[in-house]
Amino acid sequence: MLPAVAVVGLATWEIVATVRADADVPGDTAWDEAAALVRARHQPGDLIVFAPVWNDPVGRLHLGDLMTLEQVARMDAARFGTIWEVSIRGERAPETAGLATTDVVETHGVTVRRFERPAAVVLADVVTALPTATTDGRGARPQAEFAEVGFAPHRCVQATPAPNQTLRITFPKLALGRELVGYVGLADIFKRREITAPARLDGELGGVIATSVTMTNTSGWQRFAVATTPGAADVTFALTAIGPGARDRQVCFAAESRQ
Repeated sequence: MLPAVAVVGLATWEIVATVRADADVPGDTAWDEAAALVRARHQPGDLIVFAPVWNDPVGRLHLGDLMTLEQVARMDAARFGTIWEVSIRGERAPETAGLATTDVVETHGVTVRRFERPAAVVLADVVTALPTATTDGRGARPQAEFAEVGFAPHRCVQATPAPNQTLRITFPKLALGRELVGYVGLADIFKRREITAPARLDGELGGVIATSVTMTNTSGWQRFAVATTPGAADVTFALTAIGPGARDRQVCFAAESRQ
């Protein structure tokens, strides 16, 4: 008798939870009102983010025309001085972590927050600078791509080193500030399903390894940062497919030198 009661109780709880979950999701009217709030003050170059992350498709349906491909596939949010966060269920976007604002409006369950902060000053971007780069080693020549890494789009330099080999990509006399910040990961969900071998990125300044990141199929879009001396220096990214079975490891990386 008790198991039957438990099953009925569980089924009742699931029905109630489902109804409540649906009730917690704002409808089109709420989103239209929130979008109108953003549109009234949005300026070109402002970044728009949504929380929780699974709400991105709904948010882009209402505000996607204000979002450029470069913004959606950004390396990170540091170069944006103004960020609009549109959220539901009290969630916050990782791009606004640690930021405070009093510019908050809620409309029928959708919360709009506007953040202002000093934007990072970018001196050089390796994706833009790729035509000046030289390569050596074995693997497919690097290309500037919009690629999927960690189930999100990213603008990056993508290259495929040969199995158990290293492909070196050098940016000569790259303008440096006080920090070189970058991200790296393995592109293409279908390749990640087929191939389990890891890969590695070594970042070199003036021929000396300054940072090293090992990538796996679950590591996503990984950040690295190196303190630098302002000036110009040769910067090399060495991509290694680890192991003889490491075929088709599509390494995707982006990096910026910041003042």
